[in-house]
Amino acid sequence: MEKESKQQAAISIFERYLTVWVLLCMAIGVMIGQFIPWIPDVLSRFEYYQVSIPTAILIWIMIFPMMLKIDFSSIVDATKKPKGLLLTTTINWAVKPFTMFLIASFFFLFVFNGFIEEGLAREYIAGAVLLGAAPCTAMVFVWSKLTNGDPAYTLVQVSINDIIILVLFAPIVALLLGVGNVVVPWNTLILSTILFVVVPLVLGIVVRKLVVSKKGETYFEKNFISKFDRVTMIGLLLTLIIIFSFQGERIVQNPIHILLISIPLILQTFIIFGVTYFGAYACRLPYNIAAPSAMIGASNFFELSVAVAISLFGLNSGATLATVVGVLVEVPIMLLLVKIANRTQKWFDFK
Repeated sequence: MEKESKQQAAISIFERYLTVWVLLCMAIGVMIGQFIPWIPDVLSRFEYYQVSIPTAILIWIMIFPMMLKIDFSSIVDATKKPKGLLLTTTINWAVKPFTMFLIASFFFLFVFNGFIEEGLAREYIAGAVLLGAAPCTAMVFVWSKLTNGDPAYTLVQVSINDIIILVLFAPIVALLLGVGNVVVPWNTLILSTILFVVVPLVLGIVVRKLVVSKKGETYFEKNFISKFDRVTMIGLLLTLIIIFSFQGERIVQNPIHILLISIPLILQTFIIFGVTYFGAYACRLPYNIAAPSAMIGASNFFELSVAVAISLFGLNSGATLATVVGVLVEVPIMLLLVKIANRTQKWFDFK
């Protein structure tokens, strides 16, 4: 009981009930789209290279505080525990995007063939691919804390992951969407990567160095970053409301699609967690490294996925809806995986 209370204190009310907030945003957004349609009509006029400027600003507000948490100087310690990093990196980039593509294609093109027409099914696959190609960089700190993971090691994992995203995210997305017969505008994909990864990452590094040099590491970690928590929450909620205002008609006409989209996403989450967790066991990694290793692959950098989906396919696309469903299902599933990890911690008591 004491352990569970500590875990609940470690995760904020917003994070713990993220699924509830997403559902509320869905209801508000759908009502706006149905009863105040001029709002999404006006917002749709502000675009650059297919990128929605209002939504881009909100998503950027969400992503920047996450980039502040990344300390790239910690990467020098990575060589001390190479097995865990090699396992995580391999699963995240050589396995996860491709299993997501295969699972999503199987369900949307075959299992759900009678429920979803092919064009829309391929859009849903595209959204799933965007989720699969973006392993978690922010919420993994929460999952690591809830499983008593090694915080320094988790930071190294996330830092390396952000570097890899810069190099591999766009090529993997383009490859898998091309295989799935989805046209990818390279200029928009590259612009999205620069806008939602490179710029906030560089700015985060600069701001971090300036604040630490003037106020110290303790002030930065304990005071400065926390100031952005509410801003991040507001940015996410407003983004979701805007997205659902564009998706309102589709949701009203096909509410069952939300459930259908969630099925392959949930299955993928359990598979990646299981593969990484048992891989960590086979490598005889300690639990405080095995748990965050499994969590970072199982969860997704959904802020980036949503941003790129909007840029590539638009606010009212099936791809964007699929990435948002990823937000909807992630927290309850990850909390379940946290419980599974904590209850199996004794497996890693190697002698």
